[in-house]
Amino acid sequence: MLQAFFIHALLGGIGVAMIAGPLGCFIVWRRMAYFGDALSHAALLGVTIGIALNINITVAILMISVIFSLAVIYLTTKRQYAADTILGILAHSMLAIGLVMVSFMKQVRIDLMSLLFGDILAINHTDIIIIFAGAIISLLWLSAIWRKLLLITINKDIAATQGINILAIELQFTLLISILVAVSIKIIGILLITSLLIIPAAAARPFAKVPEQMAIYAALIGIVSVIAGLFGSFTWDSPSGPSIIVAGLGCFIIINFAHYFVKNLNPASRSRIKSPGSSRPA
Repeated sequence: MLQAFFIHALLGGIGVAMIAGPLGCFIVWRRMAYFGDALSHAALLGVTIGIALNINITVAILMISVIFSLAVIYLTTKRQYAADTILGILAHSMLAIGLVMVSFMKQVRIDLMSLLFGDILAINHTDIIIIFAGAIISLLWLSAIWRKLLLITINKDIAATQGINILAIELQFTLLISILVAVSIKIIGILLITSLLIIPAAAARPFAKVPEQMAIYAALIGIVSVIAGLFGSFTWDSPSGPSIIVAGLGCFIIINFAHYFVKNLNPASRSRIKSPGSSRPA
């Protein structure tokens, strides 16, 4: 019989995986892995501000994530510095500020390990409601901008000729990533969020033939990773967040081996999906 805390962990992890998969596909297609990593690092500042001002931590993380995203978009449009330079400066600076603030908060006990690597077994009913509300809103929002975002990913010039407001769509996409980071800190931790975005999406790529199929596969692989990782953590008493990522890595390896053997047994069965904007097969 599964205990209540374990069921809560399963539900929370599944809720995060539902949206991390589709968003992760765009992270992979647009080569934005460093942006996701930088945004998760900036989230620590949101945690410390939330504790210092006695406001909801998820709300504080969301605010900092939005400010970070807007700052990155604004600075990259100035073209004075390369995008990776701006990301590196902002991400590590905000992480450092957060850590310095933590050191001054002597009266508050903060578990840095749970922030960095997650504490999925500690989530409660309120966390589950927040996670699923965020996941549902994000999925509906992503569905509404899917075609436009996909066209921008393929070719910005073509998107512009179609009358698409590129800046507005990209702002919405970064806001969606911000929501994911805000609701998943407690699940997977600051240092592992990007892995939950990238690994399921990368694992889904070999057998997917269209972008929508890849998004569905990525969500399913993320859910399998959460379930396998939690049961593995429960069985071997390993840390839950890292165990979920290890399970995702296992899925990635198994799927790629399976694709390799299928491709060599039947060359005609090669996957046809390509990364939007790329001429190379996935």
